[in-house]
Amino acid sequence: MNKSIFINLPVADLDKSIAFYAALGFEQNPQFSDETAACMVWSDAIYVMLLTHAKWKTFTSRPIPPSTASEVMLALACADREAVDRLNDAAEQNGGTADINPKQELGFMYNRNLADPDGHVWEMFWMDPAAMQG
Repeated sequence: MNKSIFINLPVADLDKSIAFYAALGFEQNPQFSDETAACMVWSDAIYVMLLTHAKWKTFTSRPIPPSTASEVMLALACADREAVDRLNDAAEQNGGTADINPKQELGFMYNRNLADPDGHVWEMFWMDPAAMQG
């Protein structure tokens, strides 16, 4: 198996979360989805597992943090600045929150942060490929 990442997230409303991530461009993999979990695919190597709170609790006894807490920020590279903006707009229109932190325009990099309906933080960013080479 190629190296890949499966990000597991506890969600309060599975159907709402599936709709949110689908609106951002994730595709649901029905092979790894049921009434307690949904596998949402970003790329060949990036998968987000949305888990009901009951399902989450079968993996760990640690408490689910409140939606106002941030333990981790997940960053996804985008093809261009417009994609960063589209994803933040889609988040705002589908139950999430756009621009939970100030936009960052660094010339060689542009990013905006959003939160899903459960408060999980995502950084959508674009980096100038020419700047990365030199």
